[in-house]
Amino acid sequence: MSNLTVALIQQSCSDSRTANISKTISMVRKAAARGAELVILQELHTALYFCQSEETALFDLAEPVPGPTTEEFGAIARELGIVIVTSIFERRAAGLHHNTAVVIERDGSIAGMYRKMHIPDDPGFYEKFYFTPGDLGFTPVKTSVGTLGVLVCWDQWYPEAARLMALAGAEILIYPTAIGWDPSDTEDEKERQREAWMTIQRGHAIANGIPVAAVNRVGFESAPEGAGRGIDFWGSSFVAGCQGEVLSLSSRTDEEISIVDIDRQNRETVRRIWPFLRDRRIDCYGNILKRYID
Repeated sequence: MSNLTVALIQQSCSDSRTANISKTISMVRKAAARGAELVILQELHTALYFCQSEETALFDLAEPVPGPTTEEFGAIARELGIVIVTSIFERRAAGLHHNTAVVIERDGSIAGMYRKMHIPDDPGFYEKFYFTPGDLGFTPVKTSVGTLGVLVCWDQWYPEAARLMALAGAEILIYPTAIGWDPSDTEDEKERQREAWMTIQRGHAIANGIPVAAVNRVGFESAPEGAGRGIDFWGSSFVAGCQGEVLSLSSRTDEEISIVDIDRQNRETVRRIWPFLRDRRIDCYGNILKRYID
C-alpha cells in the first residue's frame, strides 16, 4: 500500500497511572477505529513528568522491559492489529535506569526498543538524575508497517541522531516528547521556543528526505514544593513530510488524536530531486567526532 496511516496521541497526564493508561487506551481504540496502523504515544505517558525534581523515591515508578506497560499495550496492539510506539521509565538493574521507547508489533510482541541517548539536565528537566544514556545506538526498528527511526525528546535537537537513523534505513523519524514552557517566559519567548522545536525537526525531514512525527503532551504540571514553577506543556504534536511540509499540527492546549496519511513513495521521489545522501562528503567529516574544533 502506498499510504501509512499514523495516529499521534496527545494527552494530559495525572498522578494516577491507572487513569493515564485508561485514557491512553481509550484514545488508541478511537485511533484504530479511524484507520490508524501505527499509533505513537508521548514520552513517559503513564505518569506526570517526574523529572522536575530529584527524588530517589521516584525510582519506584520504573519498570522492566518487558513489564506491565509492554504487556498492557501489547494486548491492545494484538487486539486491534496495530503497531504502537510506547514510552517507559525502564528499570534495567538496581541503580541503572533508562528513558526507553518500545515498539510493539501487531501481534503484541516487542519489535524493538530505543534508549534515549541525549539526556538533558536543565531547571525543571533533571533527567540525568534518573536516566543513564542509551547504549543501543541509533538503530531503526523493523516492523510490519515499515522501518521506524525512534528517538526521544531531547534527541530531536541533534541532527547527528536523525542522520544516523536515516543512514541505517529509517523510513520515518519518530519523537515521543515531553516539552513545555516555564510559566514565567514571555509570550514572545514561548513562541520562539516552540517555533525552534518545530523548525529543527522539519529540518531533519528535509535533510534526510523522510517524514518526521513528534508527539508532545499538553497541560500544566506543577513542580513539587520548592522545586520550581512547573511546566506548561505546549502540545503542538505534528507530522512533517519529506520536504518539511507540515502535514498535521495539533492544538497547543487540548488533548487530541491526530490521524495522518503518509505517502510511503514520497521518500523515493524527494530523494531523487534532492539527493543529499549522494552528495555528502564523508571523506571530509572526521572532525564531527570532536567535541569542539580549537
